[in-house]
Amino acid sequence: MSALKHSPFGKRLRAFHSETDDDGAPRRIKPRIFGLNTPSLDSRPSVATPATTTATTATTSDSTGPDSPLDSRPTNYGDRFVPTRDTGDMRTSYHLMDDSGPCTPSKRIIPSESDALKEQANAIFTSILHTEVTPPSPNRPASPSRPPPVPASSIPPSTPTRRRIFHYTSPSSGPPTPTRRLDTPTDEAYSMSPVRASSRQLLESPRRQPRAVCKTPYRVLDAPDLADDFYLNLVDWSTTNILGVGLGACVYLWTAHNAAVAKLCDLSNVGDTVSSVAWVQKGTTLAVGTLSGRLHIYDAPSLSLIRSYNPAHSQRIGALSWNAHVLSSGSRDRMVHHRDVREAGTRPFRRCAGHKQEVCGLRWSTGSGNTAGGSIGAGANSGDGGGLGPGFGVHTAGAMLASGGNDNKVCIWDLRGSRRSSASAAIGVSAGTTRARSGSISASEDGGDVPLWKFHEHAAAVKALAWDPHVSGVLASGGGTQDKHIRFWNTYNGSMLNQLDTGSQVCNLIWSLTSHELVSTHGFSSTTAQNQICIWRYPSLSMVAALTGHTHRVLYLAMSPEGETIVTGAGDETLRFWNAFPRKENGERKESQLDWARLIR
Repeated sequence: MSALKHSPFGKRLRAFHSETDDDGAPRRIKPRIFGLNTPSLDSRPSVATPATTTATTATTSDSTGPDSPLDSRPTNYGDRFVPTRDTGDMRTSYHLMDDSGPCTPSKRIIPSESDALKEQANAIFTSILHTEVTPPSPNRPASPSRPPPVPASSIPPSTPTRRRIFHYTSPSSGPPTPTRRLDTPTDEAYSMSPVRASSRQLLESPRRQPRAVCKTPYRVLDAPDLADDFYLNLVDWSTTNILGVGLGACVYLWTAHNAAVAKLCDLSNVGDTVSSVAWVQKGTTLAVGTLSGRLHIYDAPSLSLIRSYNPAHSQRIGALSWNAHVLSSGSRDRMVHHRDVREAGTRPFRRCAGHKQEVCGLRWSTGSGNTAGGSIGAGANSGDGGGLGPGFGVHTAGAMLASGGNDNKVCIWDLRGSRRSSASAAIGVSAGTTRARSGSISASEDGGDVPLWKFHEHAAAVKALAWDPHVSGVLASGGGTQDKHIRFWNTYNGSMLNQLDTGSQVCNLIWSLTSHELVSTHGFSSTTAQNQICIWRYPSLSMVAALTGHTHRVLYLAMSPEGETIVTGAGDETLRFWNAFPRKENGERKESQLDWARLIR
């Protein structure tokens, strides 16, 4: 028996009996986690001996102090939380951001094809998705707030009122109900559609179909030796429907109605190369600029040379623009010269110095295009406009010239009031825009003029310039590879109206004559889409179509006289013709009664 008493089994038996109370129920010691008394999970009340209770109390008072307020909170054991879409606010529950617009301006990347239908479908899908998944809460409940405690002594005694738990009233006898949903046959409760009524209405509503644009050119011409140079302008389309193209040292004329080709000139005998061509607004006169700085004037029907300026500039002439009988030329020598082609002299009557690098873009405003080119050789003073100087008659008094340079600047010239010395100080008008002070000091030929406005927002060379023919005083300009933006300017007050990040080098811009749309051609791109011709709707700046086909940068752009066809040229030595715009609704364009060219017999 003594062996059983001192065996391990006997020791465990004695320990079990010592932990059992008088009633035979075992004492359960509460586990303590991090010094806090944790209630037992057993539903039976625990009974402890006085000695044990005294020891536990002493230990608790020494270690934990007073009871934690966490012990008084009821413990809720839940499985999971499933939100209800009908009663809850999903936007608040899931912390969704409202469509109030992005914090930073989003960049517009040129897609690989037309995004007109795709953008419309994506907008409808996004609207329906937000309506179905995150419906707006018309009666959004306020945040719960705890009422202030009211002492019991301040509550006056009241007699409890008798309330009927089940109380039924007739709609005629009771107060009028604000709405009766189930009485409406079109209520969502009776709908068999899987979407809400607002989404169904959006899907069933008629939508404006975007204008269809043919994605393939209807004609492709080979153009050997077409230079792949961003700073040159080698393609132009005349009002007589003749396309002039500079190929190497030659200039070729392509007649649109019969596809006849004629060689206008060949400069290989003098070792020169064509760098720019430009037709007069109305007429058959073509100006040709060369790499050596020479300027030639040709008559297209007779294929004859009328006048030459040797040299017109000290370096290559990359930009030409006509204003009636006035020819403006921009060169790598950073100067803009204005010549009256009716004069026999070779010196320009006006010089403008506003750029610090090559002038690669020139464009007269469209308001000056309502006059004929005039006959070369006529008297220079026959069209004088009251002190504006030689070559500027009444037809050109309201015209402005835009010039873009490799110094990333855009200059606006008003030759009526900007004939001031270049030493005149400039004052800031807005961020990135400067305007010269007014004055009456005439500029000498060596000093040049001061531009009316100068825009500094572009970050690359500005070659693409286009005046809006539908809104007076609106100019569009496009930047090069480091800029990729098309910016729109109000030349009356010098402010920027809008801008568009195209994601690609902007090579050319031209406005449609039949619709308020803009064509841009592109080169180097930061995306996979390159060498595109894009059509944009103004002022929404939404894309109408994106045309592809060129394998090199689309450096040259011109429009037919009726405004329906555009021709593009690239370094792949091809010319592609596109039906980009619709026909005019009222047939032929009406001539203005103020057009003096109609009165000349």
